[in-house]
Parts: sequence; structure tokens; C-alpha cells
Amino acid sequence: QVQLVESGGGLVQAGGSLRLSCAASGLTFSSYGRGWFRQAPGKEREFVAAIRQSGGSTYYADSVKGRFIISRDNAKNTVYLQMNSLKPEDTAVYYCAAAGAGPRTLEKAYSYIYWGQGTQVTVSS
Repeated sequence: QVQLVESGGGLVQAGGSLRLSCAASGLTFSSYGRGWFRQAPGKEREFVAAIRQSGGSTYYADSVKGRFIISRDNAKNTVYLQMNSLKPEDTAVYYCAAAGAGPRTLEKAYSYIYWGQGTQVTVSS
């Protein structure tokens, strides 16, 4: 059974930092692109960051570029999202995902076939 489990969410003040983790089991994810998405109340799910299988290429939404860093440890089947200089508008449920095999447009949700349950991130002003 494939599972993606996020952790590391919580409540933080504006300007603070959090690091999200997403541990995968049931498959060897070293050959899968990985991504993070988020969904705020009343809004659609949006792309945050993604990383290629090898970790050599990363992609970020303009809203988080320069503040968030995505990384992966294939030996641990885990992907991370380091979030710095957090803003109240970063408040959302954050989801990690694993893309299907083959070339994928990792900024698009339709490229992903496995999703975690989400972890809440709340940034207070």
C-alpha cells in the first residue's frame, strides 16, 4: 500500500520558519518526481514546489521563490520543504505528492498520482 505522510506543520509567527517532511512507503520513490501543493480555505489547491527524480532540478511558485526550499533524500524516501520568512498568506493545508513515471510537468497537479493527507500550516501576523 502506497502512503505519503506529511509532518512538521504547525502554528508560527510571521517571519518564522517551518520544515515539512513527507515520508513515502510502499514504493521506491527515487524514480518519481515529488511536489508540494497547498490549499487555503475557500481557494483552489495550488502548486508550491517540486523536485525532479534526481534532485537536480527544482521548481517554485513565484509566491514562494526565494523563501522556500525543496529537497529530497532518496535513501529515506523523503522529501522536505523548508519554509522561511513565512507570511500569513502562506497559511494553508500543505500536501505532498509523487508524480507518475516518465516526463512530467511537475507544476501541474494532474502529473501526480499519489497524495498525502495534508498538514496544516498557520502563520499568525
